[in-house]
Amino acid sequence: MLKIVNTPNKILNQVVEPVKKIDDRIKNLIIEMEETLIAQEDPQGVGLAAPQVGVDLAIFIIKPSLKSSTQVFINPKILKSVTDHQSLIADKEKSKLEGCLSIPRIWGSVERAESVLLEYQNIDGKTIQHLFKGFKATIIQHEMDHLQGVLFTQRSLEQNKPLYEEKDGELIKKKI
Repeated sequence: MLKIVNTPNKILNQVVEPVKKIDDRIKNLIIEMEETLIAQEDPQGVGLAAPQVGVDLAIFIIKPSLKSSTQVFINPKILKSVTDHQSLIADKEKSKLEGCLSIPRIWGSVERAESVLLEYQNIDGKTIQHLFKGFKATIIQHEMDHLQGVLFTQRSLEQNKPLYEEKDGELIKKKI
């Protein structure tokens, strides 16, 4: 199993390199990333980008729930994102919190697009374009940020949203 890199490791703030060839090394990395993601329990992870395991390549995986299968994204590009302003207003009231396996016990809300049109390669090298909505779109945007060296805490602060630290099962607003 791979070790998850935590802040302030510099790799988490760097733009990654594209994958030039999907060979056995890349396929093995993806298998190890999946094993690492599945093993996360407190908290359970729903996505993992290559920089989070110390590799500066444009790869991430998502597994939105325990029962869902893992999806692999290589050299992904967001072609279009759509924000439904009505749902954005409703979401502000709900205030969804994001966390990150590389920033343990810290949470914050981030406004994300409701849907994203993503172009990426799968593990077989096939180029795919697909529209992702809802929770999957949120995870994808979080992981895409990792590939650009951006952490959710930065997004949260840019949007003037508070950050919270988890202590003894309680969320306590952090002073910034």
